[in-house]
Amino acid sequence: MSQLRSDANHCFVCGPGNPIGLKLDFRLEDDICHSEFTPGADHCGYDSVTHGGIVFSALDDVMANWLFLKGFKAFTAKCDIRYRDALPIGTKVRLEGHCMKQKARLTQMKGLMIRNDTNEVVAETEAAFMMIPD
Repeated sequence: MSQLRSDANHCFVCGPGNPIGLKLDFRLEDDICHSEFTPGADHCGYDSVTHGGIVFSALDDVMANWLFLKGFKAFTAKCDIRYRDALPIGTKVRLEGHCMKQKARLTQMKGLMIRNDTNEVVAETEAAFMMIPD
């Protein structure tokens, strides 16, 4: 389990103290942030498909946690998402957060959500994170 900040206990995506949260656990391996997620009925938008906001939230956090696990404080300045396919509830996916470039106060990140059963990309993000100086 990754180390959370003390004020992140109620984070919707990673907070273990949030009773309606996703409770995702993030880890760094080979300079990639990883997590897994299986959406349930409570994450449904319509027709047993995972709500796009849930997909976006998970991808935003896998990118943000790459920074956090490296010891950086930052916030999402801009994020673009491309939905490639619907994600039926009950379908296990893996999340990946990749650093593309760091320059001055901005870090460019990429996030991927990949189905475990087919290895197809469900959605991908590209984001700029603004670093917060200590």
